[in-house]
Amino acid sequence: MTPESYDLDRPRDPSRRRWIFTGVAGAAALALARFLQPTPSAGATGGLSTEGADVMRALLPALLDGALPPAASARQAAVEDTVRGVGTAIEGLPALAQHELRALFALLAFAPLRVTIAGIDAPWRDADVAAADAFLRRLRRSRWSQKRAAYDALHQLALGAWYASPRAWPAIGYPGPPALAWHEPSR
Repeated sequence: MTPESYDLDRPRDPSRRRWIFTGVAGAAALALARFLQPTPSAGATGGLSTEGADVMRALLPALLDGALPPAASARQAAVEDTVRGVGTAIEGLPALAQHELRALFALLAFAPLRVTIAGIDAPWRDADVAAADAFLRRLRRSRWSQKRAAYDALHQLALGAWYASPRAWPAIGYPGPPALAWHEPSR
């Protein structure tokens, strides 16, 4: 390239700029999540921090729409059971997956990022189902694979914990695991 052919006024490749910006923004978000990552507290539920449990409580009614019981008290009990199930599921994951999920919940719990990423002004415990559903739809349909992966993780954790619970089995016709009888081996 000769000096004459290099034009400083020429616009740069926007896809290259976007790629660089995305990389820098992603690195900054990960550094922030690492810094903000809460340690499990007394109110933690299994592998979930208190903040992570609040996020799941807000998202579960949207993720399990139509599956949760309609009565308010039964619905609340089902959500709490499922939050405990999500915590148990996270505890059973490899350490790297646990770390990534803690980072995701830390990002979602951090107020400026909650407003920016999720579009939810209120704390998660005060978020309504419509706002949570809109956030999940944006995550699922995002052009960014990281956002779609976050949606997939939240969705799989929620559905896995819900359908692992005996509370969900009658609605899907599952009688539960077979009862196994223990027999002493004959000699």
